[in-house]
Amino acid sequence: MMGSGAEAADEAVAALNARGEKVGLVKVRLYRPFSVKAFCESLLPTVRSIAVLDRTKEAGAAGEPLCLDIVNAIHEGQRRGYGSLKTTPTVIGGRYGLSSKEFTPAMVKAVYENLAQPSPKEHFTIGIQDDLNHTSLDYDPEFSTEPDSVVRALFYGLGAEDTVGANKNSIKIIGENTGNYAQEYFVYDSKKSGAMTVSHLRFGPKPIHSTHLVSKATSSPATSGSSSNATTCSAVWFREELSCSTVRLAKTRFGISCPAWSSSIAKKAKLFVIDAYEVARSTGMGSRMNTILQVCFFASSNVLPRGEAIEAIRKSIRDTYGRKGEEIVQKKMKAVDETLSHLFEVKIPDAITSTIEMPRHSRKMLRHSSAMCWR
Repeated sequence: MMGSGAEAADEAVAALNARGEKVGLVKVRLYRPFSVKAFCESLLPTVRSIAVLDRTKEAGAAGEPLCLDIVNAIHEGQRRGYGSLKTTPTVIGGRYGLSSKEFTPAMVKAVYENLAQPSPKEHFTIGIQDDLNHTSLDYDPEFSTEPDSVVRALFYGLGAEDTVGANKNSIKIIGENTGNYAQEYFVYDSKKSGAMTVSHLRFGPKPIHSTHLVSKATSSPATSGSSSNATTCSAVWFREELSCSTVRLAKTRFGISCPAWSSSIAKKAKLFVIDAYEVARSTGMGSRMNTILQVCFFASSNVLPRGEAIEAIRKSIRDTYGRKGEEIVQKKMKAVDETLSHLFEVKIPDAITSTIEMPRHSRKMLRHSSAMCWR
């Protein structure tokens, strides 16, 4: 395969090889002109079967572009004596990532499992639910290659309230003030202001190559004294739309439905609550809460010692807003102090006491959240 999806495949190959699987990956870096000789020489002599992944669909063709080139390259290469293949391998083609669909190591694992079958499915799709032609491969979404040394955090917020801005500054502080590598990615609703945004953050002691969204929480603390997973939710009306499996932080009044409570009890999660809107109003910040959210995250996650984190935030405020005037800087400095006095932990009980049920319409809405305006 070629393109950014190859990073997810690389992760899967490393994990599967560590378990004793005999799988490999060839990354095509130059597609035109296509080098038959270079491709054939990249294959080990023992290769028996190859799956070619294309991120395109060419209607009416015998196969997708890269797949057809690979089939031709193998036959032409053997005729010319390129490479050292002992036999002519079986070649099948598949599609992934169409319409910006996710592509994860779990999907790559499914491709290898299909390839190992006596009669593998050809012209398959992965990560795309094809309920018309039934070409989809089933995969296990629980399969993950990310080590527990990588902290993964999810932040649910409202557009225009500065959740994204807060997380951009937070990941910058982590990258500059710790020994961790950092990664951030943001998913915006098409309606932007007032709609839901999701921030995906990763950081850990080794370079991060994941090109997919955060899907599985960290199960144990990472290095540098950092906490495990962090999940935040912005608005009280999200409580019936999102069933958070692990909760570290909530930046406003936050209600959790029964399924989340049972999961939180089982996972020994922690819940922190703050009325960020009240803090923003009382400190003259209006509806802007990026500074407040930064303080909440660092105060509850232990990524950095609290005092060191607060000083880093103060420095970030000076660097970012100093040119806009001392009045704005002082408002934000006041917001830092007020946040610490308004943030508190809610103890999760040992048993479920709530009788609130998630409405049936909420389950349906959750599946289509990316196209909704939340009100």
